[in-house]
Amino acid sequence: MLKLIRWMMPFAMTGFVTLTALAQDPTPTPPTDIKPPQVRTADTTIKKIMEDLQKVSDSDKQNAKAIEQLSLGRELDNITKYDLIKNNLIQASETYYLLNKKIIDLKSRTTTSNLDVFITSLNNPESKELGFSLSDRVVELVEKIILKGKSDKNERNTKLVESTKSIINSPIFKSFTSLTPPLAIASSVMNFLHSVSQSNKAINHKLLQDFEKELNKYVIYYTALNDANQKFEFGLNFNKDQLSLLQDNMYDHLAFTAQVLKTPLPARGNKTIAESLNEYFIDFRKDKVVDFFAKLEAQYSKGGKINYEGLLRDNPNLKEANNQLEDLVLMTKRFENLYNEYFSLLDSYYTKVNHSLRLAQDNALAERAIVEAKQNEFRGLKNEAVQEIQASINMRELSLNVDKIKYRYRIF
Repeated sequence: MLKLIRWMMPFAMTGFVTLTALAQDPTPTPPTDIKPPQVRTADTTIKKIMEDLQKVSDSDKQNAKAIEQLSLGRELDNITKYDLIKNNLIQASETYYLLNKKIIDLKSRTTTSNLDVFITSLNNPESKELGFSLSDRVVELVEKIILKGKSDKNERNTKLVESTKSIINSPIFKSFTSLTPPLAIASSVMNFLHSVSQSNKAINHKLLQDFEKELNKYVIYYTALNDANQKFEFGLNFNKDQLSLLQDNMYDHLAFTAQVLKTPLPARGNKTIAESLNEYFIDFRKDKVVDFFAKLEAQYSKGGKINYEGLLRDNPNLKEANNQLEDLVLMTKRFENLYNEYFSLLDSYYTKVNHSLRLAQDNALAERAIVEAKQNEFRGLKNEAVQEIQASINMRELSLNVDKIKYRYRIF
């Protein structure tokens, strides 16, 4: 029995401990990481709805602000476009007027009247600007070389001198308008003497050669003068042709712009382009274009605010007229080139005329002092012509106006 009790003692102790523990803490402790469930009441539901509504409201405000900024940006863009178009076309109207005026002015130029008088006097066979007249010198050469100083010895010699004078004074030569009368006179006198030599044995080949040699000194001078005049005249005519072509291009360009601005060009009919444009610019000026835009703005105004988007949408040709202004600016550059070309022609002319004067000196036709005085006079007249043309055309006026056209900004 005692043995049995001893054998059961460990099991009894274990059970005692377990029972004791259960007696001390009958309710088990739940784990600390498990949160108790929350009970949703009516107040918490309403709070959640209010929070969601606030989020929606805030989002709407942000979207509205973004839309407002986009709309404002678009409106500002339209205002910028319109202001650019308006300014460019107003300045362009003045540019058309100035360009046309200056083209006509340059086309009418040859040289100044004083310079024309100077050149004409050098070419006049009767003139003694260089200390001699061709008419007198030719008669003197006939008497000295052909007749050997015996012009009054017989009737034949006298008739020869009179016939020579008659050729020189022929109305045919006096009617020439270019620098050819002296050359025509020299040629006609030589032909006459060759013809006379056929029947007058006293006029032999040697005398004719000597006469032609002396006469050729004058021919060289007048040929150089004639060459200078012809090249200058040719250059001027080419310059004028280019100016006419430029004016035609400007007319075509203006036709579209004028139509956009509700002031179309009239039909030319039988009028020259210069006449048509001069009449047109009596009415079409800068003020006219300013008035056009004022009326356009009034048409698209409501409540003191201009609807720039609608204005540009309904008048798309305004954008195209603006975008074509680069061509107008290029026309002004072309005119500037032709303007500078005119002065290059004048410089070349001056050089060639001086060359002819030096030939007169080198061939002992005129004294050095006289030639130098004429060269100085010609230089002064040429500078005077340059200053007069520069003051009349005034390229700075055109250039300053063109600078106001922001043609590099194309609008789409």
